[in-house]
Parts: sequence; structure tokens; C-alpha cells
Amino acid sequence: MVKWLKAGRVVIVLQGKLAGKKAVIVQNAEGGNKERPYGHCVLAGIRHGPRKVTRDMPKKHIKRRIKIIPFVKVVNHTHVMPTRYNMDLGTGFKGQISVKDANKRRLSRRLVGKLFREKLIAGKNKWFLPKTPLLT
Repeated sequence: MVKWLKAGRVVIVLQGKLAGKKAVIVQNAEGGNKERPYGHCVLAGIRHGPRKVTRDMPKKHIKRRIKIIPFVKVVNHTHVMPTRYNMDLGTGFKGQISVKDANKRRLSRRLVGKLFREKLIAGKNKWFLPKTPLLT
């Protein structure tokens, strides 16, 4: 059987308060582990994307409006739908994401947000990140 849920695969969350949001698989556990005896994966995604900006807005407003609010979450395999897209997360990204305690989760969210902001400004992965004009 082909395993679709690999690190870097873009998925859509189907259940919970993040239903309908796009995310990327960071880590995957096919058979589960002691803590979670079911197949699950660690997702990193965008909770709120950047808002619309115009040319008339001051730079301070534009900076505030293009802010990306990320999330890092452990989700059951039955609650995600894989897409045909993949996203390059970079080397070493997998080992830096942790959801064990609140401090590590906060640091992981900051790292994910930084990565997504860089990709948004660079114009990469346009199908994953929302469209935002005037980023040059």
C-alpha cells in the first residue's frame, strides 16, 4: 500500500476548530506510539493568513496586516485529507518541532511562522499561502 502521509505533504484539516485549514505534515507516526496508540501526524499550518493591503496604507499598517498566525498540532490520520501538493520544509526542520510542553510548542509555532513568512515574501508555494498584494 502506498503511504501518502509523508513529511512535507500538504493536507486539509477536516475536524475541530481548524477544519478547512491547510497544513503541512512535519512528522508522521503510522502505527502510533505509547502515548497515542493510533496513526497520527504533527501538522504545521496557518490559522489566520495575511489580510488585504493597499498602496495607500502606511508601512506600519502593511507590516501588521501581512502577519501570519501559525499553528502546530497533533492530529489523527482520519481527520486530515491529503492533497496532491508537497512543500519543502528544509533540512533540520523536522527535529526542531515539538508539541510535548507549552514552551516547546510556542517556540515551534514561532519557527513555523518565520518559515511561512519567508515563503510568502519570496512568492513560493502560492497554492498554500494566501494571496497578498504589494509585498515588494
